Amino acid sequence: MTITTTLAPPMPAVPAAALPRHPSRGATDDTISEVSGVVEVAGALTAARDALAAVPREVQAFRALDDAELLDLTRLAADEVRLAQLHVSLLAGEIARRSAPELGHSGLAQRTGHRTPEEMVRVTTGTRVADARTAVRVGTSVGGETPTPLGDAVLAGTVSVAVADAVRTGLGRPTSTMSETDLEAAAERLLPRLDGLDADRAAREARAVRDALDLAGIADREEARRQQRSFRLGRRADGMGYAHWVLDPETFALVSDVYDRITSPRRHEPRFQSDTEREHDAPEAAHPALDDDRTPEQRASDTIAELLRQGAAADTSQLLGDEPVGVRMIVAARTLEKRRGQGWIDGHPDAVSVATIERRACTAGTITLTVDGDPDNAGQPLNLGRERRLFTRAQRLALTARDGGCRWPGCERPPSWCEAHHIHHWHRDHGTTDIADGILLCRHHHLLAHNNGWEIHRAGPSYQLIPPPSPPPSRHGPQANARPGTHRGDPPAEHGNPPAEPIDMPSRSPALRDALRA
Repeated sequence: MTITTTLAPPMPAVPAAALPRHPSRGATDDTISEVSGVVEVAGALTAARDALAAVPREVQAFRALDDAELLDLTRLAADEVRLAQLHVSLLAGEIARRSAPELGHSGLAQRTGHRTPEEMVRVTTGTRVADARTAVRVGTSVGGETPTPLGDAVLAGTVSVAVADAVRTGLGRPTSTMSETDLEAAAERLLPRLDGLDADRAAREARAVRDALDLAGIADREEARRQQRSFRLGRRADGMGYAHWVLDPETFALVSDVYDRITSPRRHEPRFQSDTEREHDAPEAAHPALDDDRTPEQRASDTIAELLRQGAAADTSQLLGDEPVGVRMIVAARTLEKRRGQGWIDGHPDAVSVATIERRACTAGTITLTVDGDPDNAGQPLNLGRERRLFTRAQRLALTARDGGCRWPGCERPPSWCEAHHIHHWHRDHGTTDIADGILLCRHHHLLAHNNGWEIHRAGPSYQLIPPPSPPPSRHGPQANARPGTHRGDPPAEHGNPPAEPIDMPSRSPALRDALRA
């Protein structure tokens, strides 16, 4: 493995006049069936709305819930939302069909004073433009002539409208190398991986699948994104100004490296030392965070403005630390050798082409990281032992390449926001500063692991998060449910709750997965 481095508002009631009339004598069986179906749908939607309106809304009722009940009801409410969005999407798809461009002014949307079906859906439902567009896109595809597995999953309620739209957007459009049939097959293979994913993560999964299936198109998609870059300045009426900057992925990686250094909590938190550490360390100047009352956004604005003022002559070490600003790219060695495949910008999920990797390697060189190929330990870089407590810069590079950011399930923090956590605690367990026994966690989750008794277990290349024992249910406020810290070897909890199931902590590094692929 090689690291290339530079360094709704509520639906209105259906008026009786709007309901279909009973068919007249002589109507066909099909007409009777259609009218009966419409009455059934209208009645069911009205009953669903009335049922939701009857759900209690007294705040005290929700505050009386224990933690488990609160989460269970939140999931039920999410099911309500998912089904409601499905119904809106089905109706939006039919609005779009009756407003097809070829119908012109006689189409439903324009006939009722709306420019597009999306605008009609937005006005009718009182939602945002983006939500209306999503409803139309999914409703149109679900209501197509040919059923698809993804459309069937939406109709069954197992995949939400938002996730289905994210998958379609992430997979992209058909090209000469990827037909519509290929994309539908890819969406079907994605279905088992969508359980529990939100729309953002589903989109990333879909983009990764498209890149893996369509290597030849990576460079084209990369260039298409690059062509969308722009920078625009504007002035407000009160004299303030604003900037609107759309960055291509490579430029975004460079700028976000600067931004993360400016705003990272790790850089701006005071460092507290023990008496022993103070005796051995050189005296330190007061940490700038102690006297800095600016918000992270204000600090970013001031620092970037200062960088622009000073330009190339700026002593950036005073603003950004002593490391050079750059873009780190990760790629499997075989990809560079064969000049076929994909690489990734450190901390970003979208693939880049081999040509981009080679260009960066030409200007910045490469660092080769050897990983264990044994299936029982696949992907683990080499270890350095217990000679040092803190992970070295080289080890952090290896952890970045392996983990891709904070590995706490659901966390999106990039590597630059993360700290290296000893899964066998340095003091408590006499742990070693080995890469295999280190893992990247953001500051929040690092503190959570230490303070709340979470443990991390390793089995070869795999890591699992072990929750602390659950406290007995309590209805006396959140403080009563606080989890005390636990330590390895503590006796099991006596309140009878079963131990929590371990939670997988998969790597967020697509480059590592690619490097280990047979």
